[in-house]
Amino acid sequence: MTDKAATTQVYRIVIKASAQAIWDAITKPEWSERYAYGGRVHYELKAGGSYHHEASAEIKAFGTPDKVILGKVIESDPPRKLVQTWHPQFSPEMIAEPPSRLTYEITQGKGVCTVTITHDVTGTPLVAGMVQGGGDPASGGGGWPWVLSDLKSLLETGERMPT
Repeated sequence: MTDKAATTQVYRIVIKASAQAIWDAITKPEWSERYAYGGRVHYELKAGGSYHHEASAEIKAFGTPDKVILGKVIESDPPRKLVQTWHPQFSPEMIAEPPSRLTYEITQGKGVCTVTITHDVTGTPLVAGMVQGGGDPASGGGGWPWVLSDLKSLLETGERMPT
């Protein structure tokens, strides 16, 4: 993804894991703390259910609140599709933006799954810039490309990427 003005950003990766393993890694706190930015996710996996992502100790050291991302579940179809709102709480400016819409789709293939993240960032320019990353993903450059790469590493090797 390279267009900062894009209102819909799509990221895709193929992972050698089952759809259920990927779903669990996205939605279960014991998995979410093991990749990307860490921290524990909490989902009520039903339409209208709540979502929040707790900050890891490392992220809290930067002065972030305990709950760094808030949202609501719009659709939950385990282990295939999760649609939710996504509202970072990193700064007053991000809090002032409306929640964005985030969709995870997991498609089972022969021994692998395709994971597609579609992030509708309409009206959220700060979020749009943040989630696309921008630095070198191999050194924790951020955004969805880095999160997906680290998820793939964890599920395929049992270890996260070096940071």
